[in-house]
Amino acid sequence: MMKVDLLIRNANIITLDAQSTRANVVASYRGRIVGIWSKAEFNKAKDSLAPEKDFKKLDLNGATLIPGFIDTHNHLFMYALNKAQVDCSSPQNKSISDILYNLEAFHQKQNDSSWILGFGYDDTMLTENRHPTKEDLDKVSTDRPIIVRHISNHIAVVNSKVLELAKIDASVKDPEGGHFGRDASNNLNGVLYEHVAMSFVYDYIPAPLKEEVIDLIRVAAQDYVAQGITTNTDAAVGHSEYDIHMDVIRDTKHPMRMRLMFMYNVLLEDGFFEKYNANQLNQKILEDSNGMAKLDSVKLFQDGSIQGLTGALRQPYYNDPNLFGDLIFPQQTLNDYVLNFHSRGFRIATHGNGDRAIGSILEAYQHALDTSPRTDHRHRIEHVQTATPEDLKLMKDYNIAASFFINHIYYWGDRHKNIFLGPERAERINPLKEAEDLGLLYTLHSDCPVTPISPLFSIWAAVNRVTSGGHVLGEGLKINVETALKSMTIYGAQLNFDEQDLGSIEIGKFADFAILDKDPTAVDPMTIKDINILFTIINGEIVFENKELALSKIK
Repeated sequence: MMKVDLLIRNANIITLDAQSTRANVVASYRGRIVGIWSKAEFNKAKDSLAPEKDFKKLDLNGATLIPGFIDTHNHLFMYALNKAQVDCSSPQNKSISDILYNLEAFHQKQNDSSWILGFGYDDTMLTENRHPTKEDLDKVSTDRPIIVRHISNHIAVVNSKVLELAKIDASVKDPEGGHFGRDASNNLNGVLYEHVAMSFVYDYIPAPLKEEVIDLIRVAAQDYVAQGITTNTDAAVGHSEYDIHMDVIRDTKHPMRMRLMFMYNVLLEDGFFEKYNANQLNQKILEDSNGMAKLDSVKLFQDGSIQGLTGALRQPYYNDPNLFGDLIFPQQTLNDYVLNFHSRGFRIATHGNGDRAIGSILEAYQHALDTSPRTDHRHRIEHVQTATPEDLKLMKDYNIAASFFINHIYYWGDRHKNIFLGPERAERINPLKEAEDLGLLYTLHSDCPVTPISPLFSIWAAVNRVTSGGHVLGEGLKINVETALKSMTIYGAQLNFDEQDLGSIEIGKFADFAILDKDPTAVDPMTIKDINILFTIINGEIVFENKELALSKIK
């Protein structure tokens, strides 16, 4: 007899296994899949099932069941914190005046001396077509510190009070890998480019209360599971973020499986985890999280944001022939960091948007792998927006994986074409079909909160490559729907070293599912982003139910 505590029937099951099997019934026991059948097979097997005491049954009435989505790069922690900050994003903020209005409303509502934090402004979508400055923010307050982060999270603007607190004036020298914005008279204008410049003020921002952050993450995690996400990677974790993540998981404040990218500095000398190798740190995470979190990688940055004009390009920006963007680290420094972490057994994930940054990252990875060969390392490059065919071929030769920021095509594709990259380079951003044809291991991601969390939207973007202006960007680089589904399920499991347990619906794997009201492979591809999530299931337990829709569609 087969023990069963969850039985899902009358489903359109897309298993995404190697044979692209379809099925109708799936059963699990204690969080693991124990049976998968067609209707005919189940009729023969049903008498051999032994329902357990807490047995649950779902009749999907033809709804589609797929493996739970795996988002391999986003910022859950940051997304959670944003919920307590001022939304300065576009299109709802059409001008700097709109941003100031919202900051002023927050200032009046909470009229004290605390910091005002804002997020998400996009200078290229504002009517002024420029960054806000300290003079703008000073109109809200010169007594209360104000900081607003750019949508890319690679730029921020502060008011005069912040510069005063941080003791920064016009005499400050630009740090390597970033710079301070200045006006025509060389005075600081309050704009901070890249994390090295922003770090001059970040230490002065008071940390929120731990209990408040835990509550915010709990709410944020529910937003994620409502999108069908069952495994999630937080792509920038330091020591304090780690402690809070563990508290949230231990208190079962959210049910997702978590994969953690640790910021490189916490693993260097004097960093909190400096004495750990990869196996030791992964074991600590497993123990601290009761098995619900694992080590993903060490996180490095080698450039910034293309829309922030800090992504490092081999050829100049389309709108400025003298601008090439910035590399964060000198090549030798990056080589040394990568070799250090590689030699300690860590997988390395490095942010690279511009092709010059991608080339620099590849040089560092090559150096480490040639110096200290290691099989199945699965080192990865994050975003990989402007990778050339030669870059992709080299990635394949060295088994380097890619996590593509596919949503850029919709949100910034038109501006990449008309402002930042020009028509030729913009056409081939996020070259998924080339990666697929090479047999490169790759995934898609949202980089939330840079773009909204939604695997189905990312899949839609990969299949259609449509910009917000309605133009197709790179017709020949589209991938088909099943491949796009795999890029956020089984490919994600492979990138996470989890393919034995996750990513497809197969006997022995975890019962992590997303239930959809339509089959993505059977609808007009342009409607994929509009498909609804009815249920999300992790470890055989329902963690999200769209009650209004589910009641009308599920028996």
